[in-house]
Amino acid sequence: MHALKNGIYGFLAKLLAPWQHLLLTLGHKTDGLGHDSFVPVRELHAHDRSDILGHLLALESADRYLRFGYCAQDAQIEGYVQHLDFDRDRVYGIYNRKLQLIAMAHLAYGQEQESKRCAEFGGSVLAHWRGRGLGAQLFARAQLHARNDGIDLLFIHALSENTAMLHIAQRAGARVERLGSESDAYLALPTATVQSHLSEAVDAQIADTDYQLKAQAQHFWALLGRVSGSHRVQPADK
Repeated sequence: MHALKNGIYGFLAKLLAPWQHLLLTLGHKTDGLGHDSFVPVRELHAHDRSDILGHLLALESADRYLRFGYCAQDAQIEGYVQHLDFDRDRVYGIYNRKLQLIAMAHLAYGQEQESKRCAEFGGSVLAHWRGRGLGAQLFARAQLHARNDGIDLLFIHALSENTAMLHIAQRAGARVERLGSESDAYLALPTATVQSHLSEAVDAQIADTDYQLKAQAQHFWALLGRVSGSHRVQPADK
């Protein structure tokens, strides 16, 4: 039954996504601060491990400390990426026009029986891309999936100095408990609805379409460069 429902939502999403993507492109909505109000957030899979690794290795030492709670070395990050369980958990990412993974999030599901209906959120955004609401977009996408997957409680465990992450949780309605140098944020999730399932399916379809368009653009510029024999510069990213 679960697979059948997902199939139905996926079919409807394929019908609706092109129109919604066109409206978003033409309307180019912003949040009033010059930031896009909708950013395609793509679900990542095992074949995207190299993108995830590249993103995390690009984080500076201070950012690694905030993301992992300790000063993670390259080898430790490589081990983390290698052991990501894409069947159990969910990983999400935001790509720029050059197909660089500029932001990513890990939605980790509880493994113990008493925590099966709980999930933990962790995320990171490259320094140059902060202040654009990308972290909030990742959190909203993870929150929507967790809700639709029957998760009752979404939580964040972070260093208290990671104010950006805790602020995202608070804005979403989470209760934050500060315990000295560490803090926990708890967000109770509502029951899934037909609308929430369809919203997730459409968002996923739009993100996949957006990624494919960017990949085609990259291929076009690479081909043009080979044909012309010049080092033509691609359009600058925002």
